[in-house]
Amino acid sequence: MSATPRDPDIEHSHDPQDIAARLEKGPQSSYLRDWVLGGIDGAVTTFAVVAGVAGAELSTTIILILGVANLFADGFSMAAGNYSGVKAERDDYRRLRETELRHIDLSPEGEREEIRQIFAAKGFEGEDLTRAVEIITSHQERWIEVMVEEEYGAPKSNRSPLRAGAATFAAFLICGAVPLLPFVFGAGSNALLSAVIMTGAVFFGIGAMKSKWSTARWWTSALETFVIGMTAAGFAYAVGALLKGWVGV
Repeated sequence: MSATPRDPDIEHSHDPQDIAARLEKGPQSSYLRDWVLGGIDGAVTTFAVVAGVAGAELSTTIILILGVANLFADGFSMAAGNYSGVKAERDDYRRLRETELRHIDLSPEGEREEIRQIFAAKGFEGEDLTRAVEIITSHQERWIEVMVEEEYGAPKSNRSPLRAGAATFAAFLICGAVPLLPFVFGAGSNALLSAVIMTGAVFFGIGAMKSKWSTARWWTSALETFVIGMTAAGFAYAVGALLKGWVGV
């Protein structure tokens, strides 16, 4: 049975007009990855600080000071790192484009031979191979894009470094603030337990969202993230408790 636009197993319509409109827009940039990674790191690191300080049985004031300092310092650091990483990808793509443009100017026949061998490896032969080489090399922009993607494996990236960094920072602040909330609102002796429960829920939710990137079931991804996050927090708590005994705080 052929797929239709209303088929629930099909992510988008295959009507010719819908296909043309979708392809005209080009690939859509997604910042979900940046948000999820920022959220996980924010929840893990801030909760690790809270758990470690709580394990050392220090005051709520110290927990809040260290937690907030970590929230903004680490959040900015991660956002800056993500910004630089995305920008480096874009800069590298431009460098490869310039390299291929120079090669085409200096050695066009050598570059045509590269195209021929690339498509021959894909199964093209005879007149089909000759025609494919002619079509690709007849348009410089298309020629460069094919060479960059096929020779270097560097697909074009339209992601904005600024948006990627902003998404990471926002997610870090939002998710990383959760472990601090019980201490801000004076949960008293139950503050750490409340932080554990609330942060565990954040880990579970982020993990469920992360399943969009894979074929794993949402609950599998959620449990995996939950276990990783809580393990990091438990380790930090244990280190804080040990240091308390060693230094006699």
